[in-house]
Amino acid sequence: MSEEVDHHGGTGGPYVERSRADWAELANSATLTLTQETLSSLRGMQDPTSLTDVREVYLPLTRLLAEYVKHTGNLHQASNDFLRLSVGRTPFVIGVAGSVAVGKSTTARLLQSLLASWPDHPKVALVTTDGFLLPNAELERRGLMNLKGFPESYDRRALLRFVMDIKSGRDKVTAPVYDHLSYDIVPDQQIVVERPDILIIEGLNVLQPSRPRPDGTTGLALSDFFDFSVYIDARTEAIRQWYVQRFLELRRTAFSDPRSFFTRFATLTDEEAVQTAEYIWDSINGPNLVKNVLPTRGRATAVLRKGDDHHIEWVRIRKL
Repeated sequence: MSEEVDHHGGTGGPYVERSRADWAELANSATLTLTQETLSSLRGMQDPTSLTDVREVYLPLTRLLAEYVKHTGNLHQASNDFLRLSVGRTPFVIGVAGSVAVGKSTTARLLQSLLASWPDHPKVALVTTDGFLLPNAELERRGLMNLKGFPESYDRRALLRFVMDIKSGRDKVTAPVYDHLSYDIVPDQQIVVERPDILIIEGLNVLQPSRPRPDGTTGLALSDFFDFSVYIDARTEAIRQWYVQRFLELRRTAFSDPRSFFTRFATLTDEEAVQTAEYIWDSINGPNLVKNVLPTRGRATAVLRKGDDHHIEWVRIRKL
């Protein structure tokens, strides 16, 4: 799938695209309450997102999301009135997708923090799909350890049940916990999600369509339950370089922890570390991006396109 897009800001086509400068103007007089200290705690490793980026990119995005949340609530009430029901509103669900190392985790955490700072202080929960990866022992049994992060490496039924339970309005829904240090699911630990106003689900493959069954029919997909979705985009070669840089930083930090799954990488020389990171990207993360992640970009409500310096250059919004 080509990464090239039409950069016209006009009205033709199913999208509205705005340059960084034009998009920033949409924040109007909205006040940024996020502090530098909080931003530092939300950014991923080596992510250069600044308060200026937050003000010019993420603040307008949350203003748009506020409109979606408000009007979805109005539609819910109108539907209740028409059907003569008194059913409570279910959480507004936002999906955040993109490649490994593109910065989707930072985006998800920023959206959570900014949305929770609205005047009415909505309850905003964040869950990553890492918790729904199959345990390493099961991946080994199925011969999928080298495809970790591919769609088949997840417990997709459990993930779908999770979001269906959220959208069904259940008071309490649980999700598994993933530990990046041990590179595995943590046994007997769960995240508890209790009726948030907004739920953000972040992961590589959250925009995947439903796959056909052997009989030719298709079931539900996770994205069928999203009210809004964001795809973080960039040139594949730029993301590859960001991955290598992150690997080098992890070699210096987390990989040195004796509890780390990747302690064998801690003693690599710079040259060996670069070669190892490039091999992992070229054999696993790159193919997953091209085959499974990038093709879902067109399903997103919003696309945030990064330049090679990791900063957002333009924003594309699907028309209603």
